[in-house]
Amino acid sequence: MKALDWYRSLQERDRKAVLYGGIAAVVVAFVGGLWLLEAATARAEERIAGKQADLAWMQAVTPRLQAMPAARPDEPLPVFVERTARDGGLAGALSGAEPSGNGALRVRFEGASFDALVMWLARLQQERGLVVESASVDGTDTEGLVNANLVLRGP
Repeated sequence: MKALDWYRSLQERDRKAVLYGGIAAVVVAFVGGLWLLEAATARAEERIAGKQADLAWMQAVTPRLQAMPAARPDEPLPVFVERTARDGGLAGALSGAEPSGNGALRVRFEGASFDALVMWLARLQQERGLVVESASVDGTDTEGLVNANLVLRGP
């Protein structure tokens, strides 16, 4: 009740100033809330569009991954890596594969399709349980092509 008593104790001119100031503050707060809500909605829509693009890409590459031949469990790792790179369309970009110690294999690609490289890595993980221990991926002057140094390790 003290605020109401204070308001009533003001002169008419001051009461109008407080009233209009309060109304302006409510309007500013409402408009600011709407602006923040619109910005959050726009960010959410951008995230959804990105997720939909990712899903479309995954759906597009799934048949290619499923059509790839099955792994041969007795095949040596360097032979497996070279064969699967060839099957994945990376043979021309594979510039080296050499043992790196402790059962790891260092693989180098030059001018490789990034999408094909990601699909190839998914296949390595799926078929042989290989993981990327370390990676260095650099873009090239051509969009979608990368140079990559990978160290692969089996389970």
